[in-house]
Amino acid sequence: MYYIGIDLGTSAVKLLLMEESGKICNIVSKEYPLFFPHPGWSEQNPQDWFAQSMEGMKELTKDIDRKEVAGIGFGGQMHGLVTLDENDQVIRPAILWNDGRTQEETEYLNNEIGKNKLSEYTANIAFAGFTAPKILWMKKNEPDKFARIAKIMLPKDYLAYCLSGSFCTDVSDASGMLLLDVKNRCWSKEMMEICGVKEEQLPKLYESWQVVGTLKKSIADELGFSENVKVVAGAGDNAAAAVGTGTVGDGQCNISLGTSGTIFISSKDFGVDENNALHSFCHADGSYHLMGCMLSAASCNKWWAEEILQTKDFAAEQAPINKLGENRVFFLPYLMGERSPHNNPDARGVFFGMSMDSTRADMTQAVLEGVAFGLRDSLEVARSLGIKIERTKICGGGAKSPLWKKIIANVMNLKVDVLEVEEGPSMGGAMLAAVGCDAYPDVETIGKKMAHVVDTVEPEPELVAKYEERYQKFRKLYPAMKDLF
Repeated sequence: MYYIGIDLGTSAVKLLLMEESGKICNIVSKEYPLFFPHPGWSEQNPQDWFAQSMEGMKELTKDIDRKEVAGIGFGGQMHGLVTLDENDQVIRPAILWNDGRTQEETEYLNNEIGKNKLSEYTANIAFAGFTAPKILWMKKNEPDKFARIAKIMLPKDYLAYCLSGSFCTDVSDASGMLLLDVKNRCWSKEMMEICGVKEEQLPKLYESWQVVGTLKKSIADELGFSENVKVVAGAGDNAAAAVGTGTVGDGQCNISLGTSGTIFISSKDFGVDENNALHSFCHADGSYHLMGCMLSAASCNKWWAEEILQTKDFAAEQAPINKLGENRVFFLPYLMGERSPHNNPDARGVFFGMSMDSTRADMTQAVLEGVAFGLRDSLEVARSLGIKIERTKICGGGAKSPLWKKIIANVMNLKVDVLEVEEGPSMGGAMLAAVGCDAYPDVETIGKKMAHVVDTVEPEPELVAKYEERYQKFRKLYPAMKDLF
């Protein structure tokens, strides 16, 4: 049998076809537009996601017996607000995770409702990208549209709804809404009251591997699939990527260098850091995880190379870099504001420390190091909780760079395990579908079976010491500039 994983990303939907053994048969990617109607706003049209996902599934399965497809699972961009009216029409474009319009609402939640209460209700505090502040923004700025809301859902859940008719979400993705009581894996009555929404407007909650329904007849007919294809709830992109990299069970770590950058630490036990610098979310394996999320990671390098240097040859730009730990140029990677651990949508990117002999390569190196230092900020929070991490998996587009992996290993003093197959959320979505179809007993089993480590980048003591010194300087830059942003 075959399993499809759909990773609904910010720039494209990536679809993966997997056999029960874990063998990847095909991968297809379909792009769709991103809209910036005002500075700091970021929106997409949910119908574009569905149209491209349908086209992608047709292309993905063109060379197989389509009746052999057994299940579909998802990984998806988190926090986005999708609203439907009573006729299932999309009310307004989806407001995405990297949209910064909700500063007032975020401040209201954190300062007037209070961080302690939010943490008590949801295990998290408000961040500008989360869903609850977006709901409050819509209530205040678009009251007519707000009054029409019949269904509130997250991006990947819109796909599940279109495919199966099931109004559902999973607990890992719902954790990023600031509406979920994470510890008890249920909707928070207090947060619904604060946001002015009713439980019937929110989707039914599932664990990530649970079956939410089967394909609608019209969809099955269009795709040439059986109507018995199971649709599973799926997971938020980071939890799905963690499943795909085998970051399941207790005390496992994964670093993702995608558009955003994350450090993801799985845990059997529920836990919250006292400053809420890390997100405390449900995991797709049925347990919990802590996550630090920086809003710009590989996108910093993309911006630097493509917009500033006017090149797409990333490898050529990195080729001259050979003196690690000695760069005097620093880069603060806050091009879209920052989430973990600073929670400051006004923060911006900064180059610091240039002199007349600073080179193009120094600047490129500073960008790579700045992202690594930013991730280290979140790792330090985890370490302050007594969590001992010695190694990490790595995934995302930035992980294709051997140099960047070496920088990460030495800045963070972690062994970095490189996987044979690294397909992130799309692989995780397919694996969750396989569990939902009973091909595997649970998520931990399939995660450990399919994550094959083929290389490990070891930290070098001399380089670790050099980077420790650089990191201590980096740490002082944000506090020094905070009032200027």
